[in-house]
Formats: sequence, structure tokens, C-alpha cells
Amino acid sequence: MEYVTLNNGIKMPMAGFGVFRVPDKKECQESVYQAIKVGYRLIDTAAVYTNEDAVGEAVRQAIKEGICRREDLFITSKLWVQDMQSYETASQAINTSLKKCGLDYLDLYLLHQAMGDYFAAWRAMEDAYCKGKLRSIGVSNFYPNVLTNFCETVTIKPMVNQVELHPYFPQTQALETMKYYHVIPEAWAPLGGGRYNPFDNPMLKLIADKYHKTIGQVILKWNVQRGVVIIPKSTHLERIKENINIWDFNLTNEEIEKISSLDMGYSGTRTKHFDPEFVRNCLNNKIHK
Repeated sequence: MEYVTLNNGIKMPMAGFGVFRVPDKKECQESVYQAIKVGYRLIDTAAVYTNEDAVGEAVRQAIKEGICRREDLFITSKLWVQDMQSYETASQAINTSLKKCGLDYLDLYLLHQAMGDYFAAWRAMEDAYCKGKLRSIGVSNFYPNVLTNFCETVTIKPMVNQVELHPYFPQTQALETMKYYHVIPEAWAPLGGGRYNPFDNPMLKLIADKYHKTIGQVILKWNVQRGVVIIPKSTHLERIKENINIWDFNLTNEEIEKISSLDMGYSGTRTKHFDPEFVRNCLNNKIHK
């Protein structure tokens, strides 16, 4: 496993395991447990995924069986939009996430969207960070203009920005902005989120065959070599094992450029943050606690 150092000095694994759209508690718990067992140490959940409790159960199971220690793990969750109403609602939501996970602290906590009163929510996260409830704090889905304004305004700059990053939406400008502010990029949907057909791409197949790897492994390594943390998701053990087995080869600069040439721009994004209807849907998406 390779690690990246956040701007507060904490080391974060460059490959993690995501649980987006795994709402079934037993399936989620088993998937996370198996992921930890095969070597993942970064687990990414969110309040809106409604599976923080399942992640916590898997963590306790792995620790109890001696697979890992709590300090070996890097557990991430996210503050949902409905709790970005005020400092108080955000503070309460942070405590709720900790309680659901059954943990004394989270290694990373993110603002899930740049919506609502996210500046007030950030102040609550800053205080929780200073109290040790959150070892690091960051943002998610902050485009370059939003991230710039945010970093120029807040007291504690975010350590991570989790955004959509894959060959069909590589977001070069976004990476440059994050680098400027010493914010680590983290990719959700690093394999494209099922919207594209990378596994049928002849160019990707040639590169994969060269290294005796799968196309999925090549795509994941492409992001890692760009300095991007990845959190692929799967509930299938063989795919879980495959997605972390990317450390024994390196792509050439030419291959990285070829893969980046698949860029479809904003038209290829999975979620349309500039679409007013999408924003309204997020603001009206209430989770039960």
C-alpha cells in the first residue's frame, strides 16, 4: 500500500474501499470486513449512504479477530446537506455519525456537497477537529472556483477534496487547484460509475495486456499515479481483491496521456452539479436518523 501525507501531517492510504449504494446492512458489513481482511485500510462511507453502522460493525469485527488495530484504519464519513443548516445542526450530525459508527473518532470527515450553509457547517467541523473527534477534515464535490473561494475564506483549509475522477472526466484544472492549496484529491467513481464502457476499449485492453493486469487495475493505477486517492466499490470478493492489487506495475507517461485522452469533459459527468434540479434534489433528500 502507498500513502499520501495530508496537509496536517496525517498519512492516508492511496487505495480505499467505498460503500456507496450498499444499503443492505449485512451485505455492507460483510463487504467491508472482507475488504479489511484482504488489506484495505481506508473505508469510505457517508451519512446519506445509511450504512455507517454496518461499517462500524465490520471494523469492530476485524479488530476483535486481530486482523487490524483501530489505529491502522482510516475511516471516512460525510456530512449530508440536510445538516448544513447551522453550526448546531452540523455539530449534532458529527456526533450522530460517530455514534452510528461506534467510534471515538473519525479519521476523515467531509462536507458532502457545497450546498446549504456549508461555511457554518465547516466551523463545526473545525471545532470537532480541534477537539480530536475528527483527525482530518475535507470537502467533496467542490469544483475549482468553489474550492478556491472556500480555501481563501476558512480558518482551517480542507485536507481532502473528494470528486468524480476517472479517464472520462480527469479534471486536470481541478487537480491543479487542489495542488495549489495543498488539498489531496480523492476519486469517487474511479472506474466511471458504470456510465461508460472502458472494459471494451481497445487502447485500455492493450495497456492491460502489456502488464498482465485487468483494465480496471490500469484505470485505478492511472489515477494513483496522478496523486489521486481511489475508493472503488464492489460487493464481490474477487473484484475487491483485484482492485487493491495495483502496486506491482507503473504506467509510462505516454500511457497516462493516452488514458487521459478519453476525457469527455463535463458532458461526461455522472452527476450534474451545475443543474439546478440536481441541487434541489440534494437539498430535499432527507435521511432518517
